[in-house]
Amino acid sequence: MKHVHFIGIGGTGLSAIARVLLEKGYQISGSDREESPLFRAVTAAGATTFVGHKGEQAAGADLVIRSSAIPDDNPEVAYALARQIPVLKRSAFLAELTQGQDTLAVAGTHGKTTTTAMLIWMLTEMGLDPSFIAGGVVKQLNCNAHYGQGDYFVIEADEYDNMFLGLAPKVALVTNMEHDHPDCFPTPEDYRKAFKAFLGRVRAGGLTLVCLDDPGAASLGGEMAASQSVLTYGSQAGADYQAVEIRVEAGWPVFRLLHGDQDLGRVRLAVPGRHNVLNAAGALATLNELGLDLEKAILSLSTFSGAGRRFEVLGEVNGITVIDDYGHHPTEIAATLRAAQSRYPGRRIWAIWQPHTYSRTQSLEPEFIRAFALADRVGVLKIYAAREKDPGYSAEAIADALPGGKAVYLDDFETAADYLLKEIAPGDILIVFSAGDATKVSQAVYQALLMKERG
Repeated sequence: MKHVHFIGIGGTGLSAIARVLLEKGYQISGSDREESPLFRAVTAAGATTFVGHKGEQAAGADLVIRSSAIPDDNPEVAYALARQIPVLKRSAFLAELTQGQDTLAVAGTHGKTTTTAMLIWMLTEMGLDPSFIAGGVVKQLNCNAHYGQGDYFVIEADEYDNMFLGLAPKVALVTNMEHDHPDCFPTPEDYRKAFKAFLGRVRAGGLTLVCLDDPGAASLGGEMAASQSVLTYGSQAGADYQAVEIRVEAGWPVFRLLHGDQDLGRVRLAVPGRHNVLNAAGALATLNELGLDLEKAILSLSTFSGAGRRFEVLGEVNGITVIDDYGHHPTEIAATLRAAQSRYPGRRIWAIWQPHTYSRTQSLEPEFIRAFALADRVGVLKIYAAREKDPGYSAEAIADALPGGKAVYLDDFETAADYLLKEIAPGDILIVFSAGDATKVSQAVYQALLMKERG
């Protein structure tokens, strides 16, 4: 097989697979409905890409891989099937993609992109050249995927559409487990069953690591311990790997990592928030279980600056700090807001939120209200539909429910940017929460502030 065609090549998952295959020497083509940064990046890496969908764009392919968002009646799907070209979702291709390397898979409702990126960065800095696929750009490597010559393949194990069931990991790490993606997993039990099936795919002699601080992950780990090797990490007493003496120094988390009676060292992070202490503990536990040099790992982790759109600071202009964040679940948003309070104590925090999918927003409405109560000011944008149709529900109800008139509903991006430029003041922190396209708001505000500063 030499030529693989991707339908939805600009998405996080498919662009990453395409990049790995390009580096392995495959011929790659692909299409998407519009250009995106990842679309342009994979084009620059050597893929032949098309904007829009036409059947003949799949001509000559030996295999077609499609995004979960691509419907059965897509013209490129129809073209391929009519010519007996296999059409797969990414889960069905992962075994071939990761063949020959030990897979380190990071799953969880929250934190998996950052934890995956931590592992990638440490292994890279230690000279071990891992292959990897992350759910966001590893900022210091400026890419979301790579085909390496080392022993390990680090991959973000995405639960959506059961992608992670295509993996057979040597190590599976579960950061947490809290019901999400109701369009794919209607009930919490459906969601739990998917994670249990994923852990059931850990190779014989492999290892599962779960965060003891999270009830869902801890419960799942306890259930799986009867049939496979399971270790725990976290800040809770009794964790096999325990983060202790957690504090903040100059805005950044510091802690010690213990493994039983063994002190593995003092860890200093360059990403904020207690949740990142847990992410780091899990990543370090993984490397220690692989028998790697923890002293080198801890040193490299101290320089890790994060993943794209995960508390990504665009810059500070006239005392106003502008941050992009991918958070789209209440627990993620609350953790990020607390991290901002820790990193920037005493400063006013603005949260501008683009809800992601109608089903998630509506089903978790009370939880979103509680999360955004942590911010000083809130702007709610229109829901990003993604793969869903509008059922007639609006997130304006969430803005109205927040206390003290702290929230406002903003109809479109231009209105949001204009409102912010009138209201924000020196010393403020602006965080734009979006798993969609509301980065246009943060960029517009940041560029306008720069222009104003330059006169």
